Amino acid sequence: MPEVFTLGHGTRSTELLVEVLRSAAVTCVIDVRRFPASRRHPHFHKNALQRWLPEHSIDYEWGEAFGGRRTSLKDGPTRHPAWRNAAFRAYAEHMETPEFQKALESLKKRTRSQSVSVMCAETLWWRCHRRLIADALTASGIQVTHLFDGHMTQTHELSEFARVDAHDRVIYDVGVTLSLPGASLPE
Repeated sequence: MPEVFTLGHGTRSTELLVEVLRSAAVTCVIDVRRFPASRRHPHFHKNALQRWLPEHSIDYEWGEAFGGRRTSLKDGPTRHPAWRNAAFRAYAEHMETPEFQKALESLKKRTRSQSVSVMCAETLWWRCHRRLIADALTASGIQVTHLFDGHMTQTHELSEFARVDAHDRVIYDVGVTLSLPGASLPE
C-alpha cells in the first residue's frame, strides 16, 4: 500500500527537520502552506527550503493547491456541517474543487516513485489542514503516517465524523442532524 507522511515544521532547526524526514526515509517534501514563508523561522521560507533540502537529497515542491487558509465559497448549506471550525469547513469545501483533486492525483502518482511527506507549519496534525489532506488520502487507499520528533509516528485514521462517498471523496457530516424548514417527523 502506498504511504504518505505528514509533518509540521514548527520551531525545529534544519538539522532536526532533516533527522525527522530521514527517520522515515522521505525523499520529497510537498509544502502545503498557502503562503510558504516564515518571519520567525527564515530557514522555512520557500526559497530557503528549495536551497537546503536538496543538499540532503530531499526534493522540495510547493503544493499551492493544497494550501490552507481557505474561505467558504458557498452561501448556502455545506456538505461538511460536522466541522464546527469554519476554517476546516472551508478547506473541506476546497477539497471538492478540481484544483485540489488534480493535486491529490498528482501526489498519489508521486508516491509510486518517491517517499513523500506533506509539510505545513503547525506541529500538531490535528490542528492543521494536514488532517483533512490525510483524510482525503486515506479515503483513496493511501496509508498516512504523521511524523514527530524522536522517531515517533502515528498512523492516521479517518476522522470520526467523516464518511467516504462513492467517488472516494470525504464528506464531514456523520452524527449531524439537519433540520429542514417545514419538515416534521412522522408520528
